[in-house]
Amino acid sequence: MYQIKNRIYPAFDKTQKSGICNYLRALVKQNLSLSAEEILDKFLEDEKYYLELGASRFPFLEDVIEERDFLKDTEMYIKECIKYYEYKEKQRPIIEANKEFERKKRKFLQEVKMSKEEPTKKQLYYYDRLCKKYSIEKKDVKKLSKLDLRNEIESILNEHSDDYKNLD
Repeated sequence: MYQIKNRIYPAFDKTQKSGICNYLRALVKQNLSLSAEEILDKFLEDEKYYLELGASRFPFLEDVIEERDFLKDTEMYIKECIKYYEYKEKQRPIIEANKEFERKKRKFLQEVKMSKEEPTKKQLYYYDRLCKKYSIEKKDVKKLSKLDLRNEIESILNEHSDDYKNLD
């Protein structure tokens, strides 16, 4: 897509080219179900309408909107945008799988780090309060890691949250 962007609209300056390309890319993204010709027709129809009103984002198009080179460049760019979004859609499962893998990796690394740290005062206090609340015998927490204590607290909460669910 970037190679085509360098070849199209040679008469436009950098800002004009960037503006029209960004607009076309957004238009293609919104209308992926349409063909390139239909998207081009929609673009031309909208631009002609706004040019007639004198409210166009691209007033510089007034002189070139009917030229064959402009139409050819615009259609070529639209087709390239469609290819880009179709490719991106095909890559979505791979990207999602990578994100999930990275999420699991971060969680694993966090747990490894926690397994080497001592429990925090808040954890110790919370564990103490849970044991008192549910009349559970306390374990020796001096030997437990931050991760172990977290898991212990989770197991107490899970065990006793089931009791509350059964009472309802």
